[in-house]
Amino acid sequence: MSFDPAPSFDIDVVLARGQREFPVRVAGGGGITALVGPSGQGKTSTLDAVAGLLRPLSGHIAVGGTVLFDAARGIDLPPERRAAGYVFQDLRLFPHLSVADNLLFGWRQAAPERRTLALDEVAGFLDIAPLLARRPHTLSGGEAQRVAIGRALLSGPRFLLMDEPLTALDPARREGVIALIARIRDAFALPVLLVSHQQDEVARLADAVVGI
Repeated sequence: MSFDPAPSFDIDVVLARGQREFPVRVAGGGGITALVGPSGQGKTSTLDAVAGLLRPLSGHIAVGGTVLFDAARGIDLPPERRAAGYVFQDLRLFPHLSVADNLLFGWRQAAPERRTLALDEVAGFLDIAPLLARRPHTLSGGEAQRVAIGRALLSGPRFLLMDEPLTALDPARREGVIALIARIRDAFALPVLLVSHQQDEVARLADAVVGI
């Protein structure tokens, strides 16, 4: 289970939410780049822009030298071509599907050539194999977080976007998720762009920290 060495994030855009416009500049090397700062400053909007869910007003976005968006050059890759593994803050697990089917949703959406991991590999890595037959409403917060991360990994991502992965978890579960994210960084060499307002915990994980 290995990927190419982690590339960097190169983000220099102007974003808009409602009537507000704000610039965002991120230059992160390999590993984990953390966006930190108070709520409402555009951290989630930055993830959405990288994923292709929010179009910047201007500027460019590149990951590992691959240009995802460049307003001046007319480049705006659709989300499915960007291959982002997105772990949303609210997780967005499908309540009517089992854990196994939630995980396989990401795998089924991936292009065949990007299906480099199998369900049993990811379930074993994340220690969620005993949960596969259960529904999301029966999971603890930490279990649901691991399932959401597993779905992102099975989508064959070129990079991961993680929005507040430590929020709403008690201290013990936060420690577990911190350890898990570190294992993902080390095992898969995927670049990670992570949003958090918990700077002390992020500092233990991140290779680069960017204030927004």
